[in-house]
Amino acid sequence: MQFIHAMINDFHNDFHRDAFATSFSANHQEVTMSIINTTVKPFKATAFQNGKFIEVSDQSIQGKWSVFCFYPADFTFVCPTELEDLADHYPEFKDLGVEVYGISTDTHFAHKAWHDTSDAIKKVRYPLIGDPTGTITRHFDVMIEEEGLALRGTFLIDPNGVIKTAEIHDNGIGRDAGELLRKVKAAQYVAKHPGQVCPAKWQEGAATLTPSLDLVGKI
Repeated sequence: MQFIHAMINDFHNDFHRDAFATSFSANHQEVTMSIINTTVKPFKATAFQNGKFIEVSDQSIQGKWSVFCFYPADFTFVCPTELEDLADHYPEFKDLGVEVYGISTDTHFAHKAWHDTSDAIKKVRYPLIGDPTGTITRHFDVMIEEEGLALRGTFLIDPNGVIKTAEIHDNGIGRDAGELLRKVKAAQYVAKHPGQVCPAKWQEGAATLTPSLDLVGKI
């Protein structure tokens, strides 16, 4: 009889332990940390830029503002329109001290081949990083695991390697480099003017806000 009771107790203990483990696992998957204000994780990769292969790492982006623009794949449809749009605005980004990086899970060799054959991609002067292992893509949580492709994710990183903005699209929705440029200017303004914030649709030269008790309820 004692043996039977012991078996029943063991069964209940195992059941509750397994149930707790399952519940914890499910809840753990639902809890995700925001990537904003986190530091870019270490990485090393090879990029194609201006006819050459170059090495890029987390150390490469230290000391300057950077934009990481993830896209699904070379030789596709929406992607070249986005990268061309960035290319058209690239001089403006450079004037602000910003380097732009296009990133997909293609290899750097594929980037070169695409550059050599596409009129839109021939305009690209910023680095195109190859991430065939998906390491960088997973670091930014934009990997579509069942496809091995990236979502359309755009991240602005400050000179300390801290992520200040994040925008992730379904792959059917293209992005706007002009709006990204506006966000860069806003982020740089806020970084230079502690205590001030940029309201909706803020443009360079427009008024900003200084949050304070006196301002509560007056906007």
